[in-house]
Amino acid sequence: MSEAVVNTGAEQAAPKPKRPKPKSMIMIGEQTAALFENSRLAKERGEKVGWSASIFPQEIPETLGLNILYPENHAAGIAARHQADSFLQECEGPLGYSNDLCAYAKVNLAYAAVLNGESEIELPDGGKMVKPDFLLLTNNICNQLTKWYENLARQMNIPIFFIDTCYNPWDHVTESRVRYVRAQIDQLIQDLCAFTGKTWSEERFREVMAISQRNSYLWERANDLMHHKPAPIGGFELFNYMSAMVCNRGKPSTTAIMEQLIAEMEENIRLGRSTFPVEEDFRVSWDGIACWPYLSHNLRTLKKYGVNMVASSYGKAWAIEYDDLDGMARAYCFASTNGDNATTMISRRMEALQRFGCEGTIYHVNRSCKVMDCQMMEVQRQLARQAGVPFAAFDGDQADFRNYSEAQFETRIQGLVEVMKQNKEGKSNG
Repeated sequence: MSEAVVNTGAEQAAPKPKRPKPKSMIMIGEQTAALFENSRLAKERGEKVGWSASIFPQEIPETLGLNILYPENHAAGIAARHQADSFLQECEGPLGYSNDLCAYAKVNLAYAAVLNGESEIELPDGGKMVKPDFLLLTNNICNQLTKWYENLARQMNIPIFFIDTCYNPWDHVTESRVRYVRAQIDQLIQDLCAFTGKTWSEERFREVMAISQRNSYLWERANDLMHHKPAPIGGFELFNYMSAMVCNRGKPSTTAIMEQLIAEMEENIRLGRSTFPVEEDFRVSWDGIACWPYLSHNLRTLKKYGVNMVASSYGKAWAIEYDDLDGMARAYCFASTNGDNATTMISRRMEALQRFGCEGTIYHVNRSCKVMDCQMMEVQRQLARQAGVPFAAFDGDQADFRNYSEAQFETRIQGLVEVMKQNKEGKSNG
């Protein structure tokens, strides 16, 4: 090899070093590992372990000292690590489920089939989701979740503890609905104690409730800090902290994580800096669940145009606020998509657009989440008219990588940026 060639190679720029993980992200990793490990150990001790829907009143099993795992969060992690393909193929093939089902459900049903001895596909995580002994379910997210858990219960011959929250046609929860849900909560506590052998403690419940309320406040606080310009972090980073609120909302470890995250964000604000890797030229809101298989592509594309996602209607769904069991019934009725009418969805999003100074909105038309998508078309039409803010919509999926086009996303974002740029120039010119 000639000297000239050697010198050319030496002159090539070294790869840019990765930014070290903030302490709060390290804490999230430790908390997640502990969740799975504690469930494994509980199973080995002969204790009952449950799987739960993500917006179930988690304070109830936390009060009882039960170990609970969350299939939606687990499926999102598998999708984000690009490990979903074998589960999707297994579910749509040998297991015989339709392609039209929620991809979270398909990933989890195939995973459960392995745990149940009905499939031999390899589990990329070594089986961290131990086989459940019972299921915890509400229908405040979507009704497909109900059918998914019914299939799990039949497949594994285990019980479901279910709370029906119903669709809410108003911008508040009526007292009759509160009484209806509260009665179910009381019965669920009684039935869950009988099934698990645990004893309900009002004192312990008040402790857990206080922790949960503290964590909800801190999560809201972290989201609200994004109103600063520039935002102290890249908006997509907040998605990384959602597992703490989904899986561990009633735990002191989440309090420590949220306090650390807020301290990091406030330090960035004090120094006038941001972890968003380029200058923040435009601020947008994100509507819909994260497109986990292509989150890095989403970020790269937005970064190219200096677009930071500073508000999301999705992440704040886990900031559940209440102060007693009646309040719990009211809060979980009004926590998520299946309990919201279009007027409520529009008002919440309008508030976010104004509070965070958003210049546009990106809508993830998520093939898995049809109940959200059906409302989204009307929400984006009305919101764009009322707020005077342009929007772009792209086709994708929360876990199925086959339902996304990189080229489409790039084109839609380019078009949105052009309109936002015109609007900004128009304001500058009076």
